[in-house]
Amino acid sequence: MTHEPLDESRPGTTPAARADDVTTASSPAPESSPAGLPDAATPDAAAPARHGIDDPALTGSIETVDTTKHTLAENVMGVVTGVFLASFGLFLLKASGAVSGGTAGLALLTSYATGWTFGVLFVLVNVPFFALAVWKKGWPFTLRTILTVVMLSAFSYLHPLVFDIDAVNPVYGTLAGNLLVGVGLLILFRHGASLGGINILALVLQERAGLRAGYVQMGFDVLIVLASLTVVSPWIVLLSALGAVVLNLVLAMNHKAGRYVGHT
Repeated sequence: MTHEPLDESRPGTTPAARADDVTTASSPAPESSPAGLPDAATPDAAAPARHGIDDPALTGSIETVDTTKHTLAENVMGVVTGVFLASFGLFLLKASGAVSGGTAGLALLTSYATGWTFGVLFVLVNVPFFALAVWKKGWPFTLRTILTVVMLSAFSYLHPLVFDIDAVNPVYGTLAGNLLVGVGLLILFRHGASLGGINILALVLQERAGLRAGYVQMGFDVLIVLASLTVVSPWIVLLSALGAVVLNLVLAMNHKAGRYVGHT
């Protein structure tokens, strides 16, 4: 029995049926996934291509990479920068005959009264506060603080050798000096260090009692500046008080709990 080809005129062979036959015959067979791989493992053409990035902070998952943690290089650079700015600010204050707050201001005030060098007095004034740092902040913070205190004392001897300043406008020197000290302290705080002394107490009170470090520091600074009335003129005391406000506003407006997530 022979099979004749379909004829358009024959009944039962509609155009729709013929179209279905043609579509089925002409459709290519689906390609299989690579050997041994399920379909889900087939590379996605829409996925962005990698370009050999090896930085784990960019290629690692959020569960394994802590992008808020400071590296050793960042901490070293931060501490050196903070100490340099603070020490240069204190250099301007001393050249202006002004005082500041904190243990640095207390060391300046004592140097005016006794004639001792600032670098030696700054270390001596900070010694009692190192015990508080060990007790409340731990050894890593304390060791970094000791390092910053020694570095600032060393910078206090370096600046006069490099900058020959006979006199500076007291208004400019006092305000600019306190501004630099405030920025330097802010950098040190954010890298887990401080300039010791009252800075340590201010940080402890902020963490334990929720008091702003800047406002705590300001309270102690007012007492130190008032004590300077026994050594310097009332005009310089007034400028010093204004400078202390500038310094502590820098801290109060920028060093807030939860605002900065970087940690050591």
